[in-house]
Amino acid sequence: MTLLIDTHCLLWWLSEPESLRQAALSLLRHAENTVLLSPVFSWKIAIKHSIGRLPLPEKPEEFVSSRMEGDGLVSLPIHHSHTLKTADLPFHHNDPFNRLLIAQAIVEEIPIMTADSKFDLYDVEVIPA
Repeated sequence: MTLLIDTHCLLWWLSEPESLRQAALSLLRHAENTVLLSPVFSWKIAIKHSIGRLPLPEKPEEFVSSRMEGDGLVSLPIHHSHTLKTADLPFHHNDPFNRLLIAQAIVEEIPIMTADSKFDLYDVEVIPA
């Protein structure tokens, strides 16, 4: 299975896995699954870290690269088709980061793991975190 992971889910997986449902944790740990990470994650944590809202054990660029390598995460690039898809989305969610993640999941036809109930309002397969 291939799935896209939302920012908070990855942070939980890395620092407090007990916050994830057992089924979600099993999917993340299953070696045959491909866990995709959007640059949205890097962008979001870089901003939060720079304004002091997200302490990290190392600089964001080191944090992301080491976790991607160590946890076998695969980058899902942002394409024009993803950003343009956000124009078609109803405004159930106003957060531009989350709207882009939703658009990526829709365009790529892949499920997204999240604990954000607003994702359920879109035509996307949600894996409850």
